[in-house]
Amino acid sequence: MCGIFFSLSASEHVLPKEKTVTWLRNRGPDNHHVHRVQLSSDLANETVYLTFVSTVLGLRGDHITPQPLVDPKSRSVLCWNGEAWKVFGDTVQGNDTEQVFQRLIEAAKPSDGSNGHNHDDDECRVGSASKTLVRLTNVINNITGPFSFVFYDGFHQRIFFSRDCLGRRSLLHSLDEDGTLRISSICDGASSTPFEEVETDGLHMIDLSRIISMQGNDPGMTKLPYQMEVIPWSHEKSPTLSMKNPIPLMNPALPTSQPPALTLSSPSVERLEHELRRSLETRIRDVPLVGTEPNAKIAVLFSGGLDCTILARLAHDTLPVNEPIDLLNVSFENPRVAAALKAKSQKENTEMGSIYENCPDRITGRAGHAELQRVCPGRVWRFVAVDVPFTEFTLHREEVVQLMKPHNTEMDLSIACALYFASRGQGTIDSNTTTAAAAGPEAYTTTARVLLSGLGADELFAGYGRHGVSFSRSGFQGLIDEIDLDVGRLGKRNLGRDDRVISNWGREARFPYLDEDFVTWATQTPVWDRCGFGTAKLEDYNNNNNNNNNNHKDDLDQIGESLDSEKKALRLLALKLGMTQTAREKKRAIQFGSRTAKMESGRTRGTSII
Repeated sequence: MCGIFFSLSASEHVLPKEKTVTWLRNRGPDNHHVHRVQLSSDLANETVYLTFVSTVLGLRGDHITPQPLVDPKSRSVLCWNGEAWKVFGDTVQGNDTEQVFQRLIEAAKPSDGSNGHNHDDDECRVGSASKTLVRLTNVINNITGPFSFVFYDGFHQRIFFSRDCLGRRSLLHSLDEDGTLRISSICDGASSTPFEEVETDGLHMIDLSRIISMQGNDPGMTKLPYQMEVIPWSHEKSPTLSMKNPIPLMNPALPTSQPPALTLSSPSVERLEHELRRSLETRIRDVPLVGTEPNAKIAVLFSGGLDCTILARLAHDTLPVNEPIDLLNVSFENPRVAAALKAKSQKENTEMGSIYENCPDRITGRAGHAELQRVCPGRVWRFVAVDVPFTEFTLHREEVVQLMKPHNTEMDLSIACALYFASRGQGTIDSNTTTAAAAGPEAYTTTARVLLSGLGADELFAGYGRHGVSFSRSGFQGLIDEIDLDVGRLGKRNLGRDDRVISNWGREARFPYLDEDFVTWATQTPVWDRCGFGTAKLEDYNNNNNNNNNNHKDDLDQIGESLDSEKKALRLLALKLGMTQTAREKKRAIQFGSRTAKMESGRTRGTSII
């Protein structure tokens, strides 16, 4: 995880405000550096000012690689925030930023070996620029993993910036009235114009050589004449330059008859396990240790729900058994809920109990923790109870509001607050973390810098209530359309906001369900092999296939038959992994499970603007 800030100005080097620098350094506490570039016109005494700021959270390789990376020969610069798991199909060993930068430099280098912008023949320069543009897009197209970046091609005086096609890393942009362009991981308070998310529609490019040329022809120019070009992600071959979208279109197939029952022995359940194990292993392999044993390297944003508990269970099979795994479970003191519970306890003359332990996600979290201890008894599972009093929520509220911008609704605040405090990882654990019996709580803050999130499972496997509604109204076509809509808007609706909030604590969220290969498999798998809507009953299927010889079902098949249709394949995987209770857990939105919804007023709507 890193922090990026870039500015382009006609008047001076523009740096981020002090508070913005603090947020950037929170994202990347291991390194902070500023790099400046001035470009002058040969036709007039005009200058364009480029300012690059990067902070670094070191999670790859055996050393910290300072950013921005600079190539002295070409003056090219890279600010990178992401994880390149593979480049051109090869697994990246060591530091990914250095490898990506070298690939970009080689791609940008003019074919004739010149410095590009200093070439005497303009036609040759343009031809070289066009060829290198093809090579550059090819490099971006062959990076597997979450990323956002700003790259200055010093050979041809071009700025490139982009997010991956799913939008798993934050990148915002703003163009002020004075013509100053800012691109940043977070909103910069210095900007007079609101920031917007950089769209996940492709690679954005600004040709600075054109701007400088226009400045030279108009010496009185005070506002830079931007011409933004976008090289799009595309699912089809295009006559113009484009990049192949790594996520194919949703499988549109509709069943010609009622699909068979989804069971433990279904091929899609086996393939789901294989693909998820591979994705998870990529994200938790070789994470550096902070401090000494028995510090945790990996933590899970843990509600005790289906998606996150499966990740914890599979992580157990990948990590050495002597490495603890922290389970971060957040619970809020919601004044409205606390008042209702107090009134009920007084009316019934009973003990009110802990407001935090009565929280829905705390209840399921404790149950999920106990099930993990039962199924994986050799592992130290630290259940980190993150309790947030209302006064503390109030104290941090404005900070969260600023971090999540440009998102600005009550629902955004509810979700962002839950992720903000959970990712802080500060709470209590039982003194004896190896047994279910608590020896008393003690203060604890996780040392893990990598946080696993279950985001994406609901979108891919039909986990929301609206998916069932879509199926009941419009059958499989309606269900496919709703899932396609959800997957397509993840970057705009969730991921940038979540990245900005979580990374403020110097931790990186990783999303195994949003691995490119995993998403490709899921979107290409028929929808009835991912969820149970519209599939046959197991008994009918067995009868039709003459498999009902024993007159009774296996115990696990009986449990599987009773599971909800939402995310049925994932529920069956949990059952296969020995987690019967987890397989039955209902979907519950984070803002309701942690009780961040309507913290200040019961009359607000989720869509209300803050």
